[in-house]
Amino acid sequence: MSNYPDYRITGLTLWKVPLTSHETYYMAEGKTCATVDSMILRVDTDHGVSGWGEVCPIPHYLPSYARGVAPAIEELAPVLLGGNPIGVEALMKACRSHLLGHPYAQSAVDIALWDLTGKACGLPVYTLLGGLQSADLPLYHSITCIAPEDMADIAKDALAAGMRQIQVKLGADNNWEADVARLRLVREAVGEGPLVYGDWNCGSSRLDATRVGRAVRDLDIMLEQPCATLEECAAVRSATGLPMKLDENAHDTTSLLKAYELGCMDAVALKLSKFGGISELRRARDLCLHFGTKMCVEDTWGTDIATAAALHLAASSPAQAVLNVCDLSGYVYPRLDPDAPTRSGGRISPPAGPGLGVTPNPAALGEPVLSLAA
Repeated sequence: MSNYPDYRITGLTLWKVPLTSHETYYMAEGKTCATVDSMILRVDTDHGVSGWGEVCPIPHYLPSYARGVAPAIEELAPVLLGGNPIGVEALMKACRSHLLGHPYAQSAVDIALWDLTGKACGLPVYTLLGGLQSADLPLYHSITCIAPEDMADIAKDALAAGMRQIQVKLGADNNWEADVARLRLVREAVGEGPLVYGDWNCGSSRLDATRVGRAVRDLDIMLEQPCATLEECAAVRSATGLPMKLDENAHDTTSLLKAYELGCMDAVALKLSKFGGISELRRARDLCLHFGTKMCVEDTWGTDIATAAALHLAASSPAQAVLNVCDLSGYVYPRLDPDAPTRSGGRISPPAGPGLGVTPNPAALGEPVLSLAA
């Protein structure tokens, strides 16, 4: 007989928290990120231990939407309520069998279960994932797609604050020559050494991305997800000779395998809600370790919970494999946990407390949109 307590889930509570970006993000194809709803989930147990999860879909970015989270949680309630949350994998397998697909909604559940398991064990999530391999992690700073000169000024400020990796949003004005100017001026602003990469978020044609790439290939520049398909991204990489980072097209192990075979995955954005949470993202991480692909470990958007979840996985990974992480909560307000880690000198550390190590302030959550009990 085991001496360990038998935990059971007794409640599921979901909040909708509007997150407003400190600066509106303009991206290709008219995509913007200004105020976006984040869905915050708390999973309660009969032992008084709770776990927190989060998913924050950006509209028109990926096949996900904030209003789809509550119905998904209701659909999963018969599996979750009364279930044993400790260990994560077994219960998540049951969730994925009960509700096929919808990885963004399942991501919030998975993150909450990892938080809960860590608290029950008295250990940080990175310890459960194999141990701490990096006490702090490199960040990138993302620059909204505005006038090239203004983007260069933002890059200078980021460099002065210690940032050594700069993501340059491209394509908002559908002007490939302006995108060339953006990359050239930002590269000039930060000088040699810092990583600079241009991100179209799938919003470029193969032709325009190739023209931009060829116009800046005398510079140290990386391209990110110019086109909507892996085949187009591979063609741009081949035509320009510039390294390629993938994002939207990298969403499961099958897509990672295909991208590797096409030779267009020098780096990849591994995002929690694309894959379905920490459990599935860990499998993707291990595959990228096998490939030797540099990884950005993050999520689409969010606050302290999503930031912490990504940091724990990144911190448990070999340092040389992690290209960068993102302090999502540093781009938006409100902050859910004012004591959560923040950027310092271009780097950030994972929380050290049990579980995810973050605790949302109830005043920042408002009234729940869904409350279910066993």
